[in-house]
Amino acid sequence: MGDGTFTAVLRLEWSIGGHPHGGFLMALMAKAALSILQERGEPPAEPLAISAEFLHPPAIGPVLLRTDVRKVGRRATVVEVRLEQRGRSCVEARVTTGRLPMRRPEWTDVPSMPVEPPSGALALTPDSADGVFNLAKGCDVRLDPATAGYLLGRSGEPPKMRLWVRPRQGLPDPFFALLAGDVNPPVVVNLGRTGWSPSVQLTALVRTRPAPGWLRVIAEAKSVHESWFDSDATVVDSQGRLVCQVRQLALAPSAG
Repeated sequence: MGDGTFTAVLRLEWSIGGHPHGGFLMALMAKAALSILQERGEPPAEPLAISAEFLHPPAIGPVLLRTDVRKVGRRATVVEVRLEQRGRSCVEARVTTGRLPMRRPEWTDVPSMPVEPPSGALALTPDSADGVFNLAKGCDVRLDPATAGYLLGRSGEPPKMRLWVRPRQGLPDPFFALLAGDVNPPVVVNLGRTGWSPSVQLTALVRTRPAPGWLRVIAEAKSVHESWFDSDATVVDSQGRLVCQVRQLALAPSAG
């Protein structure tokens, strides 16, 4: 809109049930941060980190993205982004931007998983979780059945999942890496706690541009304590490089 404000429409295919997906909102806000820098004539940049507070759940439909450039630096630039709907601030984030490294890492420690999902992997569809996983319309998501007991009628299993994800169109990029770090169903479903699990705070680090192919994701909780749980996700690309790390605090639904 020419004053650091952008408009967007949150669509159903990027939602879980009727709630816009948290990882998608992170990617959208990172895009807004880069767009304002481009408008200002700053050098090309990519998202390095984003930390967001989820204040009120936005609804499917139009939103405003208000940006405020807080620091312009040679290595890192910081932009505040507020996602507003109907006059209310729904998500507030700080986005750190810069140039992502592309060389092989000097040292890394990433989980071991097959590069591609095995034949027995379970494909998530819009109907996989009582018709709420609309994200499957834009993402090809496959779950390791050994870590998806909730889909097979099991309960009381560890809140940990292994999965593979790729966009149904195009190639993965840093924005898709942000989405991939939150693409898994809430890990507490393996404990029998099904339903909406809203994010309260989410922090993501993008480490490099993902290579073409499947992204491998391991997501797990360290503690499920009353109504709160944490979720840590590690995203690895087809070349075995760490591309994104996501940590969030969320609310767990009651046990069924």
